[in-house]
Formats: sequence, structure tokens, C-alpha cells
Amino acid sequence: MAGKKKEVKEKPLEKMTATELRTLAMEIPGITGVHGMNKNELIGEIRNARGISEDSAKKSSGKVRDIKQKIRELKIKRDGFLDGDDSKMAALYRKRIIRLKKKTRRVD
Repeated sequence: MAGKKKEVKEKPLEKMTATELRTLAMEIPGITGVHGMNKNELIGEIRNARGISEDSAKKSSGKVRDIKQKIRELKIKRDGFLDGDDSKMAALYRKRIIRLKKKTRRVD
């Protein structure tokens, strides 16, 4: 029998755990701060180092930090309406805040 060697295929980056991604990222010389990154950041850095372009099929409506900043601004406006006894406008801002909070749960 001819000794055929099977090629060892690497798991897709999305299927790897954060620990596996960290060990993989530590082997790449251009990546620093590996232990402070989360899984999505690690995947992005590894792709950039390997020259793999990200799929643009996923469109997020914004980053979580941007959405949370909007929530903070809306809370300040809502508090102003609560102090002014305008319950209708306060309720309107409350609904907007809730909608944005739901959006943060869906963003990757």
C-alpha cells in the first residue's frame, strides 16, 4: 500500500475556541495584545495577517459601542423629560432605548 498522507485541514476560524485562536495568533509575529482580545477581534487580526478578506455578507447596523453611546444620549434626554413631567416624550425615549438595547444583542 502506498503511504498516502492525508492533508490536515485546519478548522475554520469561526469554529475555533478563543483559546485556540490565541495560540494561533501568538505564532503570528505581527499580532500583539493577544490576551486582551475577544474572539471576534482575534479572528479579524488573524484574517488581516493572513491576507484573507472578510465576507461582507454580514451587515451590522453598527458597533455595540456606538449603539451604547446612543443609548446614553437618549437616557439623558429621557431624564430631562421626566424632570419636566412630560411622560409621553419620556415613554417615547424609553421605547427607543429598548429598541437599541435589543439591537446590541443582535450585533456581532
